[in-house]
Amino acid sequence: MAVAAVGCGVAMLVDGRTLQGAPLWLKPFKFTVSLAVYSATLSWLLSLPHRGRRWTRGLGTASAVILVFDVGVVVMQAARGTFSHYNQSDDAFNELVGHAFGKSIPIMFLLNVALALVLSFQRFATPDVRWAVRSGLYLAVLGMFSGYLMAFQLDKRVTATDAAGRQVELVGGHSVGVPDGGPGMPVTAWSTTGGDLRVPHFVGMHGLQAMVLLAAALTALGLAERTRVRLVGVVAVGYLGLFCTLTWQALRGEPLVHPGGATLVALAAVAAWVAAGVTWSLRTRTATAPPPHPVPQPVR
Repeated sequence: MAVAAVGCGVAMLVDGRTLQGAPLWLKPFKFTVSLAVYSATLSWLLSLPHRGRRWTRGLGTASAVILVFDVGVVVMQAARGTFSHYNQSDDAFNELVGHAFGKSIPIMFLLNVALALVLSFQRFATPDVRWAVRSGLYLAVLGMFSGYLMAFQLDKRVTATDAAGRQVELVGGHSVGVPDGGPGMPVTAWSTTGGDLRVPHFVGMHGLQAMVLLAAALTALGLAERTRVRLVGVVAVGYLGLFCTLTWQALRGEPLVHPGGATLVALAAVAAWVAAGVTWSLRTRTATAPPPHPVPQPVR
């Protein structure tokens, strides 16, 4: 994924073609960068000592194979100058790509569900790390599932022109309330005029990294184990609230950068929960340093 990200970055510099107003190679670049981070986190997770490593190692290997296949398809379609997702054109090759995606993506989703379930009953690392990993995996599963919301927009049918000038029928899409390919944010290209389901998809997918980094930061701060566990739980619930709010916002056709009053109230409620939870968790903070050794008494 990292090597592919470099290749896609170079391709963006030398290939000036666009697809729905965005650089042709931007989508595979974002995919490879995101999945490089996800794969590295998953590799670290599976290296932790735990029971059932044969099962988790098999699940991780199968996930890696499917990721390479899926991203390979995205890169290949970009090289052909056409769409990798939502492409329902009558071209035989695009039909083959669509069928392949239709089979591999659900398998990838189920593999991650199985991995989350297996690790839910394992004792590894410290309790705060365990709960960070478990909550992060379930957040990632929710993020993956939110991707189906894009494909389920079956009433969204448009005919678009790809970078090679071919007419392509697209069914589904990531934007809500506006056509795909309109004005977007820098780098991410998330819509600035309507809802965009890629926002909660991204936030949920990377919940695993967020929770693991949180556990590492809390350990570095020298907080007591009990306090770290409480803080992980508070942030996990807050992160779930953020994911749900962003999904709700996108489904209402509201741009991320122009939140309405209802969205702001929901975000404020999430922030208040996290603030109250952090305050409660730190009230019972204790030092993590071991107790001093007792002073030896002279033998009488």
